[in-house]
Amino acid sequence: MNTRTTSSDAGSLRRGVVLLKLLATAGRKGLALTELASKAQLPHPSAHRVLAQLIAENLAVHSPETRRYRLGPLAFELGVAGSTLHDIRDLCDGAMAWLAKETGDTVYLVVRSGFDAVCMHRREGEFPIRALVLEVGSRRPLGVGAGGLAILSAIDDDDRHEIIERVAPALPAFDKLTPELLAAACQQAREDGAAVIQNRVSLGVRAVGLAFRDSIGQPVGALSVAALTQRLSARRTQHVAQLLAKATQEVEGLMRKRKAA
Repeated sequence: MNTRTTSSDAGSLRRGVVLLKLLATAGRKGLALTELASKAQLPHPSAHRVLAQLIAENLAVHSPETRRYRLGPLAFELGVAGSTLHDIRDLCDGAMAWLAKETGDTVYLVVRSGFDAVCMHRREGEFPIRALVLEVGSRRPLGVGAGGLAILSAIDDDDRHEIIERVAPALPAFDKLTPELLAAACQQAREDGAAVIQNRVSLGVRAVGLAFRDSIGQPVGALSVAALTQRLSARRTQHVAQLLAKATQEVEGLMRKRKAA
């Protein structure tokens, strides 16, 4: 057994994983070689060599125009495959059931899919009049609903601006929403610590959303609570936001445990 070769292969694998994690946090803009080498604490030649290996396997791509690196198509395919093995609905169901019981209202799970937010799961509370504003499997532009707005507001500035540009043509259908209003709503959500919408998707309905992040810190989904406007006063909205913070912390903890398993 060639222990030197085995040790070298293991080292390359570790460096590759580090670089992939950095690319996963860089978004569509990507990172330059200098940035990647510095963040990974690698010499430039070593970082360049490992990146070339990742490109050869379609795990990374390089833009000659910008000279920046981004995640490749195989990384996306592996992510999709992993999501089917570790269904995010299973991780969120307990927290959603608790939220539905505590609030009596309808709780939604939405996840990011490109420039959209997709409803993956729903839990209904015991209040007799329910705000059923989303069907499981339905899709809307990021930022339109409370969950999608929570995710969008948690995304880094450059990516968020690009997303708003991409979804701009679809926004007027939602209470005459504009890119400027959506950008302002993201800023408000960041300041408030939670996303709140009212009458945007359904008249007489108010909703509160909070994003949760995966094990590398990327906002991948959100939990939201929707109710009749009169049930969500400013004071109760703040209380629901606190409950959402507890629920999303639980989800993030489960995601970390799943990664470690």
